[in-house]
Amino acid sequence: MALDIKICGLKTDKALAAALAGGASYVGFIFFAKSPRYVEPAEAGRLREAAIGKAQAVAVTVDASNAFLDEIVEKMHPDMLQLHGSETPERVAAIKARHGLPVMKALPVGEAADLERIKPFIGIADRFLFDAKPPRGSELPGGNGIAFDWHILAGLDAGVDYMLSGGLNAANIGDALRLASPPAIDISSGVESAPGVKDPALIEQFFRAVRAARNTRAA
Repeated sequence: MALDIKICGLKTDKALAAALAGGASYVGFIFFAKSPRYVEPAEAGRLREAAIGKAQAVAVTVDASNAFLDEIVEKMHPDMLQLHGSETPERVAAIKARHGLPVMKALPVGEAADLERIKPFIGIADRFLFDAKPPRGSELPGGNGIAFDWHILAGLDAGVDYMLSGGLNAANIGDALRLASPPAIDISSGVESAPGVKDPALIEQFFRAVRAARNTRAA
């Protein structure tokens, strides 16, 4: 089974190049001002040119206004929008209709009951992203380097298309793939040397760990 891999929170040419060299299927750009991974829409548009024909470029927003979404779409030309805030199913549908782009809806997960929250979005969101719930007091909805109990996903309907996110790194990706068998994975802080600073060596190390884990499972 193919495994989609998204490197999120990219801000530099070197980090983007490392993500593409490793075989990323998706590259993500953050448009949330409080995040250390924030990038201006025009700069994201410049960066994403290197990904054309190689990986899907994802614009990550948090409860963004129509005006800001319009600016992002105009200046970056993303292939997909990721909504990482408290957007309702109605809001997701409206954004899809406004921009004609596929939408990935992020949902925080802490216990099995949290998976029930996907039901109103089924048939509206094109894909889900399951992230760990942020720690109390955090201003960031994601990128906090926290994992949740992957056993929870065992009860998920096999037809749900999702990305697994939250606290992934080279050391634990083998366990994540073994326990959850996700169709896609998303990593941000796990390949950083400091908050918001992507490390090309850590990106390369992560891809090696993914390949090793998948080869072990296939053996």
